[in-house]
Amino acid sequence: MSRPRSLDELDHAELAVLVRELLLAGQLMDRAGMPHLISAYGREEMGEIAIDEWMGASPIYTRRMQRLLDFEGDDIDTMFKGLQLDIGAPPEFMDFRLRVIDELHGEFWLDHCGALMDVEPMGDDYVRTMCHTIEDPTFDATAMATNPRARIRPVHRPPRRPADREPHCHWTATIDPAADPLPEPEPAGHIASTRLASIPVPAVEADGPGWSDYTAPMDAELRMEWFSRPALVGLAHEVCVQSHLLVMSFLFAIERRHGAEAAADVGRQQLSGIAGLTSERLRSAFGLDRSLAAVAQVLELHPLLQPRTYVGAEVVLDAGEEHLRVALGPCEAIEESHQNWLRLLVGGHDEALDTLVQGVDLHYGVERVDATGSELAAWQVVRHDEPARESRLVGLTRFSTGASFAFRETPVELG
Repeated sequence: MSRPRSLDELDHAELAVLVRELLLAGQLMDRAGMPHLISAYGREEMGEIAIDEWMGASPIYTRRMQRLLDFEGDDIDTMFKGLQLDIGAPPEFMDFRLRVIDELHGEFWLDHCGALMDVEPMGDDYVRTMCHTIEDPTFDATAMATNPRARIRPVHRPPRRPADREPHCHWTATIDPAADPLPEPEPAGHIASTRLASIPVPAVEADGPGWSDYTAPMDAELRMEWFSRPALVGLAHEVCVQSHLLVMSFLFAIERRHGAEAAADVGRQQLSGIAGLTSERLRSAFGLDRSLAAVAQVLELHPLLQPRTYVGAEVVLDAGEEHLRVALGPCEAIEESHQNWLRLLVGGHDEALDTLVQGVDLHYGVERVDATGSELAAWQVVRHDEPARESRLVGLTRFSTGASFAFRETPVELG
């Protein structure tokens, strides 16, 4: 038996690629979930759920990222570093251009907003829901994780007038020592009680070239290649934590309004949509072929099954590379009291793994097999003679411009 290369075994360049892809995948999760909310409950209810989703998760993961790279503080520099490493702002797709004026003042603008490109064709009402209704409270929830007296306010924002206005939006960030502190968002209190919120933040060893922390002043041109290999391993871990926190916050926001079954139904559709699109992008990003070994490698790195300190997954390919088995065992993710993707998977949502492996090649699928030992669920990857049709849920997620988004490839020499 053999195993694909683990996250810890990737080289520096591969890790930089992976972190960018994980950040984009985290952003695209909403593209996989929100259409189902709109269909079931309408635009305004979708907006309210999105507010709770981001307000529940972002204060928690923002502080975790600060601890990972040792840039904890209460100033604008600290806040902007967090934005650069947030799944709400994947580099280039959400092209945040950040400027620190002083400790209490800053500004940013988006030269390209992939989210706006996705929503603008839907009309001004949807643009206002995203850029006004959702952004106002959620930007402040992210800012207050650094300083409860911080506020983010628009200079201008969409709907764009004129229609081709650039930058797409422009915001100020201000810390007013005399302002009343914002309270911790109520949804964040619920998500803070999850097991995931408390798993250890990885320790980054100073080893090899590159930054092992982000204690240098915020650099507006930050690239993942600037970080050391150990720091990139930690970043990949924490970006996957961000994704799972956001999923639990999303499902909890639905459950408290519409019940557990409604949340599970949306969660299953969301997972199937994003699982396939993410595996497709990972295969392409790493130049993998369509072999069973490639499927194994994508499974190993897929954010659904990471980080392994939280998800008890095992991906095993036999020595002849003819049989591939995936198993889930006891782990923190399964023990959560909140609904999450892993509980849905163990509970019978095999379609998500089907779409995941089909993202490598449509000839693949999965069959549930008997679990052994302490395993909770297991699947065998099979190859069919005829390709499957692409899942409609993947197709629905593909409407996002992020599905085909290409990162710039600018070589950076490590110092």
